[in-house]
Amino acid sequence: MKVTLVSETPIKDNVHQVDARMIYNAESAQAVYMQLKPGESLKPHITAVDVFFFVIEGSPDVLIGEEKQRIEANSLVESPKGIVHCIYNNTNSMVRILVVKAPRPTTAAKVL
Repeated sequence: MKVTLVSETPIKDNVHQVDARMIYNAESAQAVYMQLKPGESLKPHITAVDVFFFVIEGSPDVLIGEEKQRIEANSLVESPKGIVHCIYNNTNSMVRILVVKAPRPTTAAKVL
């Protein structure tokens, strides 16, 4: 059994300059644990693979295409490949999210 502890996983260098930790990386999928402090956000970007976001804690605003919505904890948001998406923490609390890409992307996301 392989167990990955988020607390022991290094922060991945990323264009968004947020706490993002690669906790699973296989050809079939990739999973990143992400924390956004109050006021932090990702840069709007497009991925070449399907993505879903599972909100573990907090209430981020999520942009998928032209639709932006506040999402509560314990919710899953789907973002099809080729669609602009972004996550914003416009609250005073920490946001924790599991980001899953399937299959693992072979090209970098296009930051807008």
